[in-house]
Amino acid sequence: MDLYPKLITDALATVRYPGTGKNIVEAGMVEDDLRIAGLHVSFSLVFDKPTDPFLRSIVKAAEAAIHAYVGKEVEVEIRTRTRQAPRPEAGQLLPGVKNIIAVSSGKGGVGKSTVAANLAVSLARMGYRVGLLDADIFGPSMPKMFGEEDARPYAENIGGRDLIVPVEKYGVKMLSIGFFVSPDQATLWRGGMASNALKQLIGDAAWGELDYFVLDTPPGTSDIHLTLVQTLAITGAVIVSTPQEVALADARKGIDMYRNEKVGVPILGLVENMAWFTPAELPENRYYLFGREGVKRLAEEMGVPLLGQIPVVESVCGSGDGGTPVALDDASPVGLAFRQMAARVVTQTDRRNMEMAPTQVVDVKK
Repeated sequence: MDLYPKLITDALATVRYPGTGKNIVEAGMVEDDLRIAGLHVSFSLVFDKPTDPFLRSIVKAAEAAIHAYVGKEVEVEIRTRTRQAPRPEAGQLLPGVKNIIAVSSGKGGVGKSTVAANLAVSLARMGYRVGLLDADIFGPSMPKMFGEEDARPYAENIGGRDLIVPVEKYGVKMLSIGFFVSPDQATLWRGGMASNALKQLIGDAAWGELDYFVLDTPPGTSDIHLTLVQTLAITGAVIVSTPQEVALADARKGIDMYRNEKVGVPILGLVENMAWFTPAELPENRYYLFGREGVKRLAEEMGVPLLGQIPVVESVCGSGDGGTPVALDDASPVGLAFRQMAARVVTQTDRRNMEMAPTQVVDVKK
């Protein structure tokens, strides 16, 4: 007996789906993965939801139709899957999220990720529902900062879509590309691949209801930043810099990127990281290793608030490397500085929402 695809699809066209009255071929329930090997036939049937009441009866009816119209000796293998609901459009990806905060820096090495992690933890400790996305695709650091390097997020079918379930720790829901790539290998992706991966972490994840969604963005300005403003309506940006003049020059570029008329993301304020060094044995002393109050002067120049000045102490580095953000330490003056910074972010976000219209996603056509 010679089998060919039309013979099989003609047989399947005799099976009707009770919910619509259409046959399963006409209804698009037969996937385009039909394979014939001798007398062995395999294909997939797709259903709208895993709890479809007719799923088992349709599978049995499809097998019976092939045996009746093609031949009893045919071996039939039928797979089933659930039809994936489409991803919502840009600007509507996170309907349960109230505020989206981008933590950004003009250059690397200024402690942006440390600020983002401690901002998220501080907000969670204040009682807010918080999500944290490690959007630094090429240099993810959040898995280590949260002590979750071995975590492997899984997917659940929610509302007809397979969604990644974020890792939850210290009251923060978190996702990072670092969960899905080897920490020992460089992420060698073109811009389009990185942007698509970022969109998946945003739109194909179960973030749920959040008061604050913190984005740890890559340093500088790049395709990733463009993807973010084209995908999300960012409430406001927090710019991180050290007091050095070279860092301040790059910070200005970061501010300009968000303030650009085509982007239109408000600047909530600036954070001066590594503001001074205080040795543990001399807690009252301050040594200004990178210049003094450069970010404070920049904030005044740009007409934006100074959200905080974070000193350099050994505990900040040790806490980050150990997976316990320093904001968890009530006895640490640095932890207190981060919590005060988070309180100012809340104040500025509330003020921004009262005084300004919601941010719109960037239209690529304009």
